[in-house]
Amino acid sequence: MTMASAPARPQSRSALKRAFERYPFLPALIILVVLMLLNGWFQPRSLSLAGVTGLIKTYLALMFLAVAQTYVIYAGDIDLSAGAIVSLVNVVIVAVMTAMGGDGLSVMAALVIGIATGLACGLINGLVVAALRLQAIVATFAPSIFFTGLALYIQPVAGTPAPAAFWRTYGGRILEIPFVFYAVVAFAILLVVLVRTRLSLRLLAVGDGQQEAYQSGLPVTAIRMGGYALCGVFAALAAFCITGDTASGDPLVGGKMTLFSVAAVVLGGSALAGGYGTVVGSIIGALIIGFINSLVFFVGTPSEWQNLVQGLAILLALMTGVLVGRRARA
Repeated sequence: MTMASAPARPQSRSALKRAFERYPFLPALIILVVLMLLNGWFQPRSLSLAGVTGLIKTYLALMFLAVAQTYVIYAGDIDLSAGAIVSLVNVVIVAVMTAMGGDGLSVMAALVIGIATGLACGLINGLVVAALRLQAIVATFAPSIFFTGLALYIQPVAGTPAPAAFWRTYGGRILEIPFVFYAVVAFAILLVVLVRTRLSLRLLAVGDGQQEAYQSGLPVTAIRMGGYALCGVFAALAAFCITGDTASGDPLVGGKMTLFSVAAVVLGGSALAGGYGTVVGSIIGALIIGFINSLVFFVGTPSEWQNLVQGLAILLALMTGVLVGRRARA
């Protein structure tokens, strides 16, 4: 009996390894479930429909930005200007909506201009990093200063209110269903479409080895620029969510979001070196950060200690996810 059951252990180990290799976000998913249970323990209403709606409404912007960061990290790059793009698009759309009267037509025009702004910023980054072949960590830091300065020029002081037609839609309901759930469904459909395109696979191929990708005939420069263009578009979508949630324009609103987006990508199991990862994991990583921030508040942490505790909790989650994933794949 002992001899018959002996081979089962290596087989189960091999199956677990394959599962973690195929779904690198599994450690993050486990951490997310634990955090959800802890949030429910300390504040049962946090897992109600109203609580989940509020969490998604607040952190949908970070989910979009984490996905934005994922596409450049796929190729082994990084975008330190992502948060600055969010700030710039935020003040641009508020300024456009206000100037055009704040009706439905002005909102639609502002959203189109916001997408175009994010795309232009992404292309600028792609040109600087991929075409001019500068180091991404430096080459995207300089544009972040420029984008922030431009946002401050458009709106020097935070607090300009967004038209009610915009934020009431974002925080409202359609057919008794919160609008943010429609946004999540549209988000999921967009990601499914992008997964089926060749760009995601090509970005991963470039991240796995630029020289090999080039030798195989792939247009490496164009692919990397495409990743930055996608990053700019998703950063613009994140700005739409921020504007709907805060109902105002703020030239510095995306300041902290850049590093949070990178942390979410790593929490989700993607490799910063490129060539390995998943957007699903990045979304889970963003939710982990959201649940950590909520838990810190629910346990009654004093306000002066909240940032410290949040940082330590995120670091602990990062270490746990990386170590569990590494051990499972070993």
